[in-house]
Amino acid sequence: MKIAFIGTYPPRECGIGTFTRNLFNSVINKDKEAGSRDNGFVVALNDFDTHYDYPEEVKTTINQERLEDYIKASKYINLSGADVCILEHEFGIFGGQDGVNILPLLHRLDIPLIVTLHTILKNPTYNQKAVLEQICSMAQKVVVMSNRAIEFATEIYNVPAEKIALIEHGVPDLHYNSEKSKKEFKLEHKKVLFTFGFIGRNKGIETVIKALPEVVKKHPEVIYLVQGKTHPNVLRHSGEEYRIFLNRTVKRLGLEQNVVFLNEFIEVECLFKYLSAADIYITPYLNEAQITSGTLSYAIGAGTAAISTPYWHAQELLADGRGRFFDFNDEKALSALLIELLDNPDMLATIKKKALSYGKKITWPKTGDKYVKLAKTVVKNGIVKAKNKDTIFDLLIIPPFSLTHINRLTDDTGIIQHAKFGIPNLKEGYCLDDNARALLMVLMAHNQLKDIHALELSPIYLSYVHYLQNKDGTFRNFLSFSREFLDEVGSEDSFGRTIWALGYLLGYAPNDAYYQTGKEVFFNAVPNFEKLQSIRGIANTIIGVCHYLKSHPNDDSMMERMRNMAKKLTTHYKENESDNWKWFESQLSYDNGILPLAMLHAAELLNDSKVTEIALSSMEFLTLHTLKNNYLSVIGNEKWFKKDGERSVFAQQPIDAMAMVLMYHQAFHVTKNTEYLDKLYTSFLWFLGENDLRLSLYDFETKGCCDGFESFGINRNQGAESSLAYLISHLTVLKAYEEFHKSS
Repeated sequence: MKIAFIGTYPPRECGIGTFTRNLFNSVINKDKEAGSRDNGFVVALNDFDTHYDYPEEVKTTINQERLEDYIKASKYINLSGADVCILEHEFGIFGGQDGVNILPLLHRLDIPLIVTLHTILKNPTYNQKAVLEQICSMAQKVVVMSNRAIEFATEIYNVPAEKIALIEHGVPDLHYNSEKSKKEFKLEHKKVLFTFGFIGRNKGIETVIKALPEVVKKHPEVIYLVQGKTHPNVLRHSGEEYRIFLNRTVKRLGLEQNVVFLNEFIEVECLFKYLSAADIYITPYLNEAQITSGTLSYAIGAGTAAISTPYWHAQELLADGRGRFFDFNDEKALSALLIELLDNPDMLATIKKKALSYGKKITWPKTGDKYVKLAKTVVKNGIVKAKNKDTIFDLLIIPPFSLTHINRLTDDTGIIQHAKFGIPNLKEGYCLDDNARALLMVLMAHNQLKDIHALELSPIYLSYVHYLQNKDGTFRNFLSFSREFLDEVGSEDSFGRTIWALGYLLGYAPNDAYYQTGKEVFFNAVPNFEKLQSIRGIANTIIGVCHYLKSHPNDDSMMERMRNMAKKLTTHYKENESDNWKWFESQLSYDNGILPLAMLHAAELLNDSKVTEIALSSMEFLTLHTLKNNYLSVIGNEKWFKKDGERSVFAQQPIDAMAMVLMYHQAFHVTKNTEYLDKLYTSFLWFLGENDLRLSLYDFETKGCCDGFESFGINRNQGAESSLAYLISHLTVLKAYEEFHKSS
C-alpha cells in the first residue's frame, strides 16, 4: 500500500509539520515491517515564497498561495501509484481565505482520502464552515483526536458519525532519566516548571509569570522555562511584541533569576529531555477553544506531571487524575496549585505515574498502526461513486425560487447595483445593466411562475430604463443614489442588455401598458443597432431582437437588421478562427457564452447553415475549455485566456455561468439534443458548489448570490448582477425541466 501525505513538513518549523513527519515515519515503518517497499511520500506546503531543504520523502511541494501548485500536486498524486491520501488539515497552512485553495486539489484526486482535523472551531465563520464541510464531504474517513471533536464535527459541520475515526494525538516513544536530564541542563538543584510550543498571546504565559512571586517566596529554587519561537504568523503581523511584553513582566516582578526564555525550535529528543527534567508542565491557555494540543499530549507521553487551564482537549487528557486544573487567567489559583504540588512530592509522583501509564497507549507506533488499519479499510472500500441520475435534472437539490434579496436591493428608483455582503451599498447607486437584467428576470418569473411580486417589481425597472434613455435612443448607464446622472452615454454592453430585456418584454408582455412603454423605448433605440461595434453589445442586441421577432415574425426590416448583426459576428469569427481556436476574438474573456447564444438565437430564425455551424463550433470550443471533469469552470477575469496562452482560473463571475446555462438551453431548442440539457444543469450547479472551489455561491440565508470567487476564496458581497444571474439561471433550469418532460 502506497500512501501520499499532504501537510507541512520539517525543516519548516511548524507543529503540523512535526505531526506529519511523525505520522509518516510511524506509518511507513509499520508498513515496512509487513514487507512493503516504496510505500509513501510527502507533498509539503511552503509558506509564501519560502523554500526548504526537504528530506528525500518530500517528492513535490506547494506554495500555499499559488493555486496552480495545488492542481499540479493533484496530478502528481494521481500518477504516483498511491492508493490513498492522508491530509493534515489546519486552517492556517493552506492558501486562500480560510484555506480554500486545498479544495481544487482534493476534488481532482482519483484515490480515497483520509483527513486529520487539527482544529475544529465551535463558532466558525460562514467561509470556515463551508470550507471544512467540503473537505469532510470528500473524505472517506475523518480523523479527530478527542471526543469533543467528534461532537463538533457531527453537530456543527454535519459530518456523518460513521465517517469519523477517533485516533488520539501520537507521542514519541522516548523516555529519559529525570535526574540525568536535569544534570545535562544544569538544573540539578531547581524545581523546573516548563512550557513549550510556539509563542503567542493565546498561550497565556503571562498568567504563569504573574503566579510566580508567591511560589518563589516559598520555593526560591523554582525556575520557569519557556521554550519555543514566536509563531511565524505572529511575527509577520506583530513582531516580538508579545515576547517583549513577557520580558517586561518578568523584570517588573523581579523574576529575572526564575524565568528563562529559550527562543529556539528544538528537535524532539532534546524536547523530551526537557520534559523529563521538568517537575511540572503547564499549559495556561486563555480560553477553552483548543480542540487539540500536541504539546500537552507530549507532556503526558513523557510522563510529566501536567497542570492546565480547562480547555477542551485538556479536560480529556488530564481526566482521571492525570493532571490538575486552574481557571483561565487565574494566577492566584495557579500560585496555590503550584505550591500545593511542590510541597507534596508524593502527589506529583502519583500524577506522573498516571500520565506515563496513559502515555504508553498513545505512542506513535501505536498511532501509526491505527492509521495503517484505517487506510487499508478505506482502500478496500474504495471511492463511493455518485449514482447515475435517473433524469437529467434533480430539482430536489435546488433551493426554492425567491425574490427576497432582489426586493432588499430594490427601492422606488430601481435596483441598487452593489451590496456589502447581503446589504445594499447605497454609495454605488444604480446602473442600467442591472435594471435591464432585473426587468428580464421578473418578466421571466411572471411568465413562468405567475409570480405576482415579480409583476409588481417590473414597472420599477422599466421606468428606470425609460428614464435613462437619451433623445437619440441611446442610454445612460449610471445614476447616483441621489438620482444624479453619472455619464452621458453608457457602454454598448449595457445598451445590448437593455434591448434584450425590452425584446423579451415585447414577446411576453404581462399587459398592454407595459407593452406600449416597452415598444416606445425599444423602437427609439433601433436606429443605433447598426452603429454597434462591441461584439457583446451586438450579441445581446441580437438576443433581444430575436425575442421580439418570435412574436412579430412579419417584421421584415427587423429581420434584416438581425441578419446584418449576425453577419458582423460571423466576420469576427472568421477573422479569428484557426485549427485550434474556434472563437470570435483572440481571447476568451468575460460573458463568453453570450456570443454562441446570440448565434444560436439567430440560427433558429435565419435558417442559415453557416450561422448554425459557427454557433455550434464556438459553443463546442467554449465547452472544451470550461466544462471539464463534470463541472463548470468558467474563464477567470483575472487574466482571461489569450490565444496560445494559459487560461485564468480566477476571478470567476456569475454572469459567465448564466451565459452558459442560457447557451445550452438555446442549443437544445435548435438541435433537440438532450445532451445540452445535461450541460445546462451542470452549468447551473456552478452556483450551488459544483465549481473549482466546491463552494456554494448561493447564500441560503439571504437568498442572494455571492459576486464570484477570487484566488482567496468566495467574494461574499451579493450585488445585483450576481443575484440576477443566479435567478435567471434558476428560471432557465425550471423552464428546461418543463420542456424536457413535455418532449419525453
